[in-house]
Amino acid sequence: MKKWMYLIPPTIMLGLFMIVYFSHVEKTHAKEKAKADLIAKEKADADQKKKVAEAKAREDAKKRNEEREAEEAKKEKEKADKQAANDKEVRDATAQYNAEADKSSKEAATLEIELDRLRKEKDKLSRETFDLAKQVELARIARRNAELEIQRVTEMIHRRASDSALVKPPVIPPAPAKS
Repeated sequence: MKKWMYLIPPTIMLGLFMIVYFSHVEKTHAKEKAKADLIAKEKADADQKKKVAEAKAREDAKKRNEEREAEEAKKEKEKADKQAANDKEVRDATAQYNAEADKSSKEAATLEIELDRLRKEKDKLSRETFDLAKQVELARIARRNAELEIQRVTEMIHRRASDSALVKPPVIPPAPAKS
């Protein structure tokens, strides 16, 4: 009897298990199917919401993109207008400064010509002054030479005159002796 003890209770338990298992398998399958249907429905709802959100996001992105492009176009236009105004201002200033530069260059050329004329005149006056100073010095030298010549001639005349017999007083003979 002992051998059967090892087979009978596990067989009974297996049978009971099979009955309980098969009775609950259908319920479990039904629950799993219901859960799968619920998950599928939720997934479908989520997909639908996702599609709606994506569509709304696309519309918002499109709207923002259009607004950004409009704003960029406006900024570009403002920038271009500002650049054009700056370019015009620069062109006007350049034209004005070029006109002033031309006027100044003409004035500089006139002043350069005047400066050259004045330098030539200064050189001419310097030469004339030098020539006159040279003539004055030559006249002084000539006067000094003339004075020296006069002194020499006077000295020579004086020497000749002093050596001349006419200038020497005649020798007075000694007075006769009284005797």
